[in-house]
Amino acid sequence: MSNPGDRSVPVARAYAPSALPSTMARLLAFLAIVVGGICGAVIGWSVVDLQCGTPDRPGAEQQADDDGCDTLRGIGAVGGAVVGAGGVAVVAVLVLRAMAEWRRDMDLEEGPAPPPDEPPA
Repeated sequence: MSNPGDRSVPVARAYAPSALPSTMARLLAFLAIVVGGICGAVIGWSVVDLQCGTPDRPGAEQQADDDGCDTLRGIGAVGGAVVGAGGVAVVAVLVLRAMAEWRRDMDLEEGPAPPPDEPPA
């Protein structure tokens, strides 16, 4: 029978390795996705701008600013951002999974083998 003054001591759970990447790795992956999206947006906008720009030939008609090019540039920028961020996201997920697998393999490695016992003389 236990005394009323005795309190149970909390028992810590055993450490279980996690496949979750470190916070720094996840932050770097997020930043890479954002940078990929920004670069994709710039590329998408530039491609549409080149296609929609005014011709430099002498005697060619100058396009008005409100001929729909701004809308097309915006669509190109958004499309490029989605494609760029999506591509970098796929690579980031693969890298994070590979890191988790490498960590698991390192946890499973055994230390050096103990020295063999010396034979009796």
